[in-house]
Amino acid sequence: MWKQTITVPAPYDFAHALERLALDPLLAVDLERQRVTVPLHLDDVKVPVAVESIGTKDAPRLIVSGPHPERQQEIIERISDLFQWRTPLASVHRHFQATELAPLFARYEGLPLVLDFDLYFCLVKCLIHQQLHLKVGYRLTERFVKTFGEERDGVWFYPRPEEIAARSYEDLRALQLSGRKAEYIVDMSRLIAEGKLRLDELRQMEDGEVMERLTAIRGIGPWTVQNFLLFGLGRLNVFPPADIGLQRAVEQLFQLPKRPTASELAALGERWKPYASYAALYLWRSIE
Repeated sequence: MWKQTITVPAPYDFAHALERLALDPLLAVDLERQRVTVPLHLDDVKVPVAVESIGTKDAPRLIVSGPHPERQQEIIERISDLFQWRTPLASVHRHFQATELAPLFARYEGLPLVLDFDLYFCLVKCLIHQQLHLKVGYRLTERFVKTFGEERDGVWFYPRPEEIAARSYEDLRALQLSGRKAEYIVDMSRLIAEGKLRLDELRQMEDGEVMERLTAIRGIGPWTVQNFLLFGLGRLNVFPPADIGLQRAVEQLFQLPKRPTASELAALGERWKPYASYAALYLWRSIE
């Protein structure tokens, strides 16, 4: 087992990030110890990696530990990407100090955009969560992983696309997924298993190219792709205007007489460039 201490540019509020991660019942979050164990897939190897805070928001330091010392640098790179340690949050906060979101960014200063721990499962989760209340979506994703995934020492590892590709639609319907969502997830998994959809290639594409590639797949619409861009690829300037949660957050924050439309929200998102993803994150956080 190896350990490495990482220093991150301030502000970086790992404690607040863990509070948000703890909303997901699948994740191995220990709020008291300020620690989360990340289920990484390195090729066909399942690797539990612990990330623990030993610093503060204004002096952030973290310890990363795990097995496979021969792959330590690869693991550090993956964890750094997932927790967005290279994103200059100070620049993000300075940008929003001159906007109507300044109070939110003061309240949640240092909250990072933490990515989903697995690119494939991010897309699966986005499909499951379509048009569902957040708690219902979490309950269904938990059921999905605990049925088809694997638990090791208290950490749940997500199933691989090849495993879901081999399942029938009925297997997924048995989890109380709708018939169409069961079909979307199995069919998308089969595209990946057959090499017709390569998720890693999407990392090199522009946002518009990712949108065009994924919306060509049955069941994947703009909202799903926008959330995948945010929480899968970590893009900084994505704002899903049709998201009901964002509409509700804006309605509450600005004390509007009614919920804003998608077009009205899209216009707001334009004002928050080039960090619209952080506007979305902090608005979501305000109603969680």
